Amino acid sequence: MSDSVKTAGNLTGYSVLVTGGGTGIGAGCAAALAADGAAVTICGRREEVLAAAAEKINAAAQFGGSVQTVTGDVTDEQGVKSIVERALEPTGKLNGCVANAGGGGSLAGYEDMDTEEFVRVMNLNVLGTMLCIKHTLPHMIAAGGGSFIGMSSLAGHVTHRWFGAYPVSKAGIEAMIRNAADENGPHKVRFNAIRPGFVATEMMDMIPRDGEVYESYINNTPMGDVGYPEDIGQLARFLISPESRWITGQCINVDGGHSLRRGPDFTSFKG
Repeated sequence: MSDSVKTAGNLTGYSVLVTGGGTGIGAGCAAALAADGAAVTICGRREEVLAAAAEKINAAAQFGGSVQTVTGDVTDEQGVKSIVERALEPTGKLNGCVANAGGGGSLAGYEDMDTEEFVRVMNLNVLGTMLCIKHTLPHMIAAGGGSFIGMSSLAGHVTHRWFGAYPVSKAGIEAMIRNAADENGPHKVRFNAIRPGFVATEMMDMIPRDGEVYESYINNTPMGDVGYPEDIGQLARFLISPESRWITGQCINVDGGHSLRRGPDFTSFKG
């Protein structure tokens, strides 16, 4: 696990929304933001999961940072509107959003792909991110600027055989982020994407640590290990903060160098 990183209260007074903030990478991002002073709103579909995450995040909060929760579905537009309204409550404004809610799908070649499953993943990852942009952007413009982070993946630009809709959706997020960055520079709203590699989260527990798939990750990662949610969280904290004021339209790898080589081999998981 990475060493702890000292923060300095750079986000005191900031209000930030983190979708999918109850577990894994989202919870890691929320913790890093609250530890640097932000008023963080985490959303997800399960209240009990959000409550457990909020307890841990509050324990790590510093410099006036805080966390509140709201349930909702990022693929439902009215739900996203309600989530954003909740995120406005702590300070009356919105300074940033980490659109982390998303997920993968079934492993298959495209010739065997279930069409409904393909559409479900595209809606969750691409439509969900678009709706977050649509409903947070006006508030960040009203605040005089802000920072939006889309959660991409190593799979968004390095092939992951049999991953179906997932790499397509992540590439779509990256295209959307670049376009939004170009469109909204005059509004002082920045858009960037993070590309995690293998991160030790609940979602990755499906991969046996003594199996060939896990070994393929390690063998293709120059640093010879996997990442942790806080590794992603620290980059998210930086991209939300004024320290990154001149960075927009970028897709940044946090993968231990995995993108220098090749994607993992999931052939053994293929249905």
